[in-house]
Amino acid sequence: MGPIHILMIVLVSLAIGSFLNVVIHRLPRGESLAFPGSRCASCGRAIRFYDNVPLLSYAVLGGKCRFCGEKISARYPIVEGLTAFIVLALLAVYGLTVPFAAYATLAFFLIPISFIDWDTGFIPDKLVIPASIAGIFYLAAFHIVKWKVTWKSGLAGMVAGAGLLLLLMIAGKFLMKKDAMGMGDVKMLAMTGIYVGFPAVWIALFFGGVAACVYIMIALARKRLMLKNTIPFGPFIAIGTLTYLLAGDFLIQWYLGLIR
Repeated sequence: MGPIHILMIVLVSLAIGSFLNVVIHRLPRGESLAFPGSRCASCGRAIRFYDNVPLLSYAVLGGKCRFCGEKISARYPIVEGLTAFIVLALLAVYGLTVPFAAYATLAFFLIPISFIDWDTGFIPDKLVIPASIAGIFYLAAFHIVKWKVTWKSGLAGMVAGAGLLLLLMIAGKFLMKKDAMGMGDVKMLAMTGIYVGFPAVWIALFFGGVAACVYIMIALARKRLMLKNTIPFGPFIAIGTLTYLLAGDFLIQWYLGLIR
């Protein structure tokens, strides 16, 4: 694959990241994802096409609206850059293959799900369901080629992921006398299980749990979180899933080397 092909993939990924910003902003509000076009959140003026170029426009405008001068959230270039980075990382690991296409598709759903859950504490079915359908399509259409997830493994991952998290949710509520997580998390892990299969879905959950524990300890130390507080778990499921997809085999072998 030449540099031109990689550049095209980066540009497409940035454009998708720009659309994901629209999804993150509008979906929780029940707004159309297509109409109206992009507008400044402060003054409501329509954003011109040359002011809507991923990453570049934000840098040229100095992170401010051309019309009213109000600051534009840094989240917009962060989401665009993060999308392109994840796609490039997946491309480096899997090459231009069916697994790359499947996992890039999964990432395009994990990113908005994570930000929406972080903002609202809610994981929308409008993202989880189509992501799950896309995963089932990949399994049905491509299970006969060399893909690390088979049809049976994908379905087992969906059931095992949802089942384990459901048990943890019930146990957490019994021990803590309050909801430790929600059904959105259960559905999200079921969705993830379709793509990564079994037992990988449990490994992804483990990585996500470790990331959540690290965040909680840092937040507690910096007094940004109290023990009675809860945090959205969706972003950490996403982190765990992407960690497994990008470095899971390496981390597992490293751990096994430590305990031998």
